[in-house]
Amino acid sequence: MQRQQPDVDATIGILMLNSRFHRYPGDIGNARTWSFPVRYKTVADADPSNVIGLHDRRLLEPFKRAADELIAEGVDGIVTTCGLLSIYQKELAAHCRVPVAASSLLQVPMVERMLPPGKRVGIVTYSAATMNGPYLDAVGLARDIPLIGMAADSSFVRWIRDGDNSVPYATLRDEVVTTAESLVGRHPQIGALVLECTNLAPFSAAIVDRIGMPVYDTVTMVNAFHAAIRPRRYHID
Repeated sequence: MQRQQPDVDATIGILMLNSRFHRYPGDIGNARTWSFPVRYKTVADADPSNVIGLHDRRLLEPFKRAADELIAEGVDGIVTTCGLLSIYQKELAAHCRVPVAASSLLQVPMVERMLPPGKRVGIVTYSAATMNGPYLDAVGLARDIPLIGMAADSSFVRWIRDGDNSVPYATLRDEVVTTAESLVGRHPQIGALVLECTNLAPFSAAIVDRIGMPVYDTVTMVNAFHAAIRPRRYHID
């Protein structure tokens, strides 16, 4: 099942890539992930194959236009379905008249400050080759942060890049968990993970089960973002 239609009273607007792969519950692009209404807007010019290399800025204007449309429809905050859109965080935040959280990587500084001395945050990304300086610089992250990408020849990458929905869920889960475990094995100082790719989030619980440390993803970010925009109301008896 693909994502459901959003509620008319949506407060969070989600900028979508133009993708064909199946989005499981836990993915930002599946409305079943959320306990609150959301509104989606697909950026037709942006698909997984051309998002790589966003630092050339050619897609910034289409994202701005889509954000403007969501804001005109009444949303109170903007998020995206790709952590690599960290490269556009400053520009989108400056352009929009509502708050913008373009990437789960925005959580990294907060998570770092919650860890004991000597511990670091590790990043799991769709592509380690892409997650280079500009993407980190755009959200204020150190260039030497421990990170790992999904293997270029993995089923996970083929699922996203080619829209190959024949890949079983269990295969995707096992590849993601193994990749996260490999990063922690290489860097024993890691005390928590942040998942850059929004499509990794359906597997966060499986990663925690394997590595036994906190995992932050697009779902933890958007839930916190929404909670600030629409705080829970408490009633005193």
